[in-house]
Amino acid sequence: MSSSTTASVSTHILDTSVGRPAEGVAVQLAARSGMLADWQALGGSATDADGRCKDLPALPAGTTHVRLDFAVEAYFQRSENKQADAQQDAPANRDSGTTGVFFPEVAITFAVNPGEHYHVPLLLNPFGYSVYRGS
Repeated sequence: MSSSTTASVSTHILDTSVGRPAEGVAVQLAARSGMLADWQALGGSATDADGRCKDLPALPAGTTHVRLDFAVEAYFQRSENKQADAQQDAPANRDSGTTGVFFPEVAITFAVNPGEHYHVPLLLNPFGYSVYRGS
């Protein structure tokens, strides 16, 4: 596919609760052509040690909307297990049920134009997240 006929997507995740990249988060990519079209699952990847997904699938020509699904619950469960002894009264242990994760999944949907690249960083912590169009 030519870059002039389709958009491209990349992402990375920063865990703002520890000030480090979030490694090992599964990310799924879906696309659709038109606001009323069905979503087409394209596959996925997982974040590397730098919190980046460098091998997300290419978008089909005609894509108008993209959805990134981040499976963050498993990441936070792994992180909690590592930090449990170091932070006995961490916010993750406070009034949040058994997992300590308020948002187990984060789904980001955005519109795209052909030929443009979209870098979508996710700033993440156990009780909130923020996303923006990066460069």
